[in-house]
Amino acid sequence: MERNNAWDSYPGERKKEVFDFAEGYRSFLSANKTERECVKTFVEKAKEAGFISLEAAIKEGRRLKPGDKVYYDHMGKSLAMFVMGEETLSEGMNILGAHIDSPRLDLKQNPLYEDKDLVLLDTHYYGGVKKYQWVTLPLALHGVVAKKDGTVVEINIGDKPGDPVVGVSDLLIHLAGEQMEKKANKVIEGENLDVLIGNLPIDKTDTEKEEKERVKAQILQLLKQEYDIEEEDFLSAEIEVVPAGEARDYGLDRSMIMGYGHDDRVCAYPSFEAILQMETPKRTSVCLLVDKEEIGSVGATGMQSRFFENAVAEVLALCGQYSELALRRALQNSSMLSSDVSAAYDPNYASVSDKKNVAYFGKGIVFNKYTGSRGKSGSNDANAEYIARLRRIFDKYEVAFQTAELGKVDQGGGGTIAYILANYGMEVIDSGVAVLNMHAPWEIISKVDLYEAYKGYVAFLKEA
Repeated sequence: MERNNAWDSYPGERKKEVFDFAEGYRSFLSANKTERECVKTFVEKAKEAGFISLEAAIKEGRRLKPGDKVYYDHMGKSLAMFVMGEETLSEGMNILGAHIDSPRLDLKQNPLYEDKDLVLLDTHYYGGVKKYQWVTLPLALHGVVAKKDGTVVEINIGDKPGDPVVGVSDLLIHLAGEQMEKKANKVIEGENLDVLIGNLPIDKTDTEKEEKERVKAQILQLLKQEYDIEEEDFLSAEIEVVPAGEARDYGLDRSMIMGYGHDDRVCAYPSFEAILQMETPKRTSVCLLVDKEEIGSVGATGMQSRFFENAVAEVLALCGQYSELALRRALQNSSMLSSDVSAAYDPNYASVSDKKNVAYFGKGIVFNKYTGSRGKSGSNDANAEYIARLRRIFDKYEVAFQTAELGKVDQGGGGTIAYILANYGMEVIDSGVAVLNMHAPWEIISKVDLYEAYKGYVAFLKEA
């Protein structure tokens, strides 16, 4: 079944609405390269839109009513937003769920060392990466340092105007004979993804003539001056190494965007923008933006934790409706779009895709009935009745959509947060934007697919 090109729905001047929305996203993507930065930005915008924190509502003893808007910021890394509907919460919610973490390099807890007048940072890669893609790139340091006195220092080196950048070096081709014989997963070893950050020794003084590691001392002096942190503070730091630079328009026609972190901020951004459009929906609208998906959704801020379930329980209590049975009903009766990306067809690597069941640029938002690997292992598999309901909604709102699998059956696969929410018994399906270069430092999406995702998410919150 051939799907129409979504660009055809925007002839002439109508393309401006696609490009305007995409420009807002491009700016967001450039400025928010970590899950903490995403949550901070989303919370600020949510407050401007009239959302109040769940903690404040609890403290005030507020009774929630239809149209009220609350958010729950969980450890600064995950976020749940609710727009209360006319129906009781136990009748279910319409949930958009995306993740805001992306593959990257993380600094180890004891990262700083000097070797022959070069100072480097030791890293541990996060998520599924092709390690050879991360060398010889301009990289930036983003994150936080939590000090013993309780203060938290924000770090951003490499993306502010005039900043220097850092990076991981590679072996010159003239000496790479042995390296070039290795398999791709061994060309660059994980322990060799160390980030070069300095070469200038600190000035000598009478008392420091015999000091060793003078370059490291210079770096520590700079960090003390700029951020008031000591080497030991790295023990309680979360600093991520990410590609430096802005997301860019891609293609001579500017129809695409190249940037870091499309997976999965290209779905998180339109999900957030969609819930801002809700006033008083029939069913409570929820936008769920979570951490740790790239490493299995584990940990306190991942979807496998119970933070969302706990947040729903608190919202039920503020509605005067809490009971264990009401909580179970609220979750089971819900409908969800697991807003996550899909692999786009690439003519350079056509052999890994089934052309009848692959996502294409320009064909709109993608439904993945199932993900998993090979025999659907580790997958949510959406019900046919639910897909039919979504088809009806998207056709009503003239949303361009397509269906896909993540590559040929025996080629590989992947997973999302869909199966975790499905454990509650709710209806769930993956739906997001097709991405080229997925998990590479620089990924690519189509602007019209982004816009169709936004339209689809709004329609889902209104009608599902």
